[in-house]
Amino acid sequence: MMIDRRQFLTTLGLTTLATQIPLLTVQGKLAPTTIVKPPRLQVGDTVGLIAPAGVFEPKYIEVVQQYLKDLGLKAKLGAHILDRYGYLAGKDADRAADVNAMFSDRFIKAIITVRGGWGCNRILPLLNYPLIRSHPKILMGYSDITSLLLAINARSQIITFHGPVATSTWSPFMLDYLKRILFDSEAVTMQNSHTGEIRVETIAPGKARGKLVGGNLSVLSAMVGSPYLPSWYKSILFVEDTNEDIYRIDRMLTQLQNAGILNQIAGFIFGQCTDCSLGDEPSFTLMQVLQDRILPLNIPAWYGSMIGHIKDKFILPIGLEVEIDADTGTIKLLEAAVN
Repeated sequence: MMIDRRQFLTTLGLTTLATQIPLLTVQGKLAPTTIVKPPRLQVGDTVGLIAPAGVFEPKYIEVVQQYLKDLGLKAKLGAHILDRYGYLAGKDADRAADVNAMFSDRFIKAIITVRGGWGCNRILPLLNYPLIRSHPKILMGYSDITSLLLAINARSQIITFHGPVATSTWSPFMLDYLKRILFDSEAVTMQNSHTGEIRVETIAPGKARGKLVGGNLSVLSAMVGSPYLPSWYKSILFVEDTNEDIYRIDRMLTQLQNAGILNQIAGFIFGQCTDCSLGDEPSFTLMQVLQDRILPLNIPAWYGSMIGHIKDKFILPIGLEVEIDADTGTIKLLEAAVN
């Protein structure tokens, strides 16, 4: 009996692999297979600021510029950074043009997004991935910027960075990791602050190695089925979220499971679920959901890493090989993330 191809792939848990076949081509050409590290930051460099998602308020410009000045960096604003188009920072074509322009500008050494919100998914088809590949640069942000980080990592094969946006609070904790990873090219080991209130809760013990991939869970789950996601095979998946009821976290993790993603990964990290609530009673706790969804995978996993919508956050190189320890909640970079 002839088995339907989709049914066959689903049975094998390979639906996600099938949906990622478009990754083999980028604008009609074979996609690159070798990952590229961007050059490290140096004092005196110029950093490009872009608003690829939500509206950016002009009142924050001086604050952002001062953050960069304190690091010895100069700022260049994207041409459309102050545009408004409904709840977006300008029309899709203009926001995408700012991304492409910053990558092509030889005087720009790194690109930092100014805020999240919503809108990055809309511009992914408009980005020039071969151009981005030929001009590798540090790209950093989080929340809705997740889709931009993952798409450029997948389609241009460049290490991207899940970290603060320009309007985040640039705390001493975060600045320490920023300098060590992006300026000093240090292969750091990230671990929660011993003086903080955030504690690691082990879901399943053990160590694992793999390529670090992830971001905001809501954004990530909305990208499933698109051609803008990297391979999940033996990767270390990290996620975080904010202002979600627990049943929604369950729903999104279940979607990743049903799409064949979770059964491919080698390790799992849930950062912070900031202001997440139980919602209508009765409800599971978040840890009960994580144990229900993740424990059967038999992989090292934990909850409570300093990742997400919080003041002190790690800077995570997407696409870099790392080693994790679920007993201690550590993320060890196995090599420098920048050249």
